Amino acid sequence: MKAAFFSRHFEKATTKKGNFLALVLLGFLVHLFTLLFYFLKRNDPAYKRKYEQKVNDLRSSNDFAEWIQDFRKQEQAKAQFFNQSLKEKELEAIASELASEKLHKEASLQLAAEGINKPSYKEFFAGLLKNPIFVALTFIPGIFMYVLLAIYSNPFSYFIVTRIVQSIFVIIGVATLVFTILYLSPFDPARNILGVGATQEQVDNFNRLYGLDQSYIQQLWNSLSGLFTFDLGTSFAGKEDVAQSILNKFPVTLEIALVSLVMAIIIAIPIGIISAVRPNSFIDYTFMIIALIGLSIPSFWQGLIMILTFSIDLKWFPATYNPNNWLSLVMPIIVLGTSLTASIARMTRSSMLEVIHEDYIITAKAKGLSGRKVISKHAIRNAMIPIITVIGLLFGGMLGGASVTEKVFNISGIGSYIVDKQFIPDIPAILGGVVYIAVTISLVNMIIDILYNFFDPRIRAKMKKS
Repeated sequence: MKAAFFSRHFEKATTKKGNFLALVLLGFLVHLFTLLFYFLKRNDPAYKRKYEQKVNDLRSSNDFAEWIQDFRKQEQAKAQFFNQSLKEKELEAIASELASEKLHKEASLQLAAEGINKPSYKEFFAGLLKNPIFVALTFIPGIFMYVLLAIYSNPFSYFIVTRIVQSIFVIIGVATLVFTILYLSPFDPARNILGVGATQEQVDNFNRLYGLDQSYIQQLWNSLSGLFTFDLGTSFAGKEDVAQSILNKFPVTLEIALVSLVMAIIIAIPIGIISAVRPNSFIDYTFMIIALIGLSIPSFWQGLIMILTFSIDLKWFPATYNPNNWLSLVMPIIVLGTSLTASIARMTRSSMLEVIHEDYIITAKAKGLSGRKVISKHAIRNAMIPIITVIGLLFGGMLGGASVTEKVFNISGIGSYIVDKQFIPDIPAILGGVVYIAVTISLVNMIIDILYNFFDPRIRAKMKKS
């Protein structure tokens, strides 16, 4: 890897202030010395000679004398207005000082207009990066800076790292907001867990044991610092390790959500395509009415009806979840997948209807391509962007909002876990569950953005240019 590689990408990256700040912070030890060296050597002899020559030329010109006279008149008018008296020497000194300031500014502007500028720190550091010896000597203390430059050189890797950094800030923001709401909540964890008959001394001991007697800032810091060390603490109720409890419960929710999503995609996208290809037909109306019914049915009501029908009457499936029986997952998956299928089908139809009337689709048909080929090769790919967006949003909502379905089918998942803990409120448990959901949704959104680049070459080209 050539040293010019780092110089080139440093110049490109520092066009954005955020990137420059990140590079300075990650290479702080390197920049500490190079900045000092820059201030000592920033007066380029060649630039200094040209600057002094320009100043001397302007000083000897008629313009400089005119500036002095103009400033002299201004100062006289100002003194008369404020009823002040200025001696001739004082007036001459003020006018000469103001004219000299203008002289130096004019000299800098004229040199800049000629393309002669004093090198900035960015230009100075980019020049140092062209030197292989400098890179070799500073590679260890500035390794994180060089790693960031290497990441920046690849648009795809830079995109991934940027999304990860954004996700970290989102997770911190979500955790802070949830903690603040729980802190302001009127519920008292000590009273709810110890019971109404608990003495004040017992309540105080409970608050002291779990740090609930500390200030808001201190409690918030204790909660957020645990996120970075992957120590989510111990729940108030049951004294369970929060991280371990979530690891045990979250896979169930994730499994149901993923299978529901796959089922919805397999059913909804073909339905949406068929409805768009045959708009206002009997098939279109039938599919869209069914989709509307699917969107309108409350999930808890659908779950109860399915339990009454398929568990109690027909005895086809277990009424409640059993981890050792995969049949117990069938009804929860159908309940979660119903509204998801309906939403994706309607979005697919809408997106396809927009695409199939575009000029390039008409051109493809005019070239003699079959209808099936036009749809499969051109229309579907270009219609996928809004469909992918809806899929990602709905999947994220399923991870956080599957608590109703989990309660109906007695599934010990992350949704029901958070609901059970929020009425205490069990702050460590709730924060842990929210963080896990936020991490998963952030990963889903990142995958969606990656899929954008796969399906739309315009987005991919724009990412490379940026």
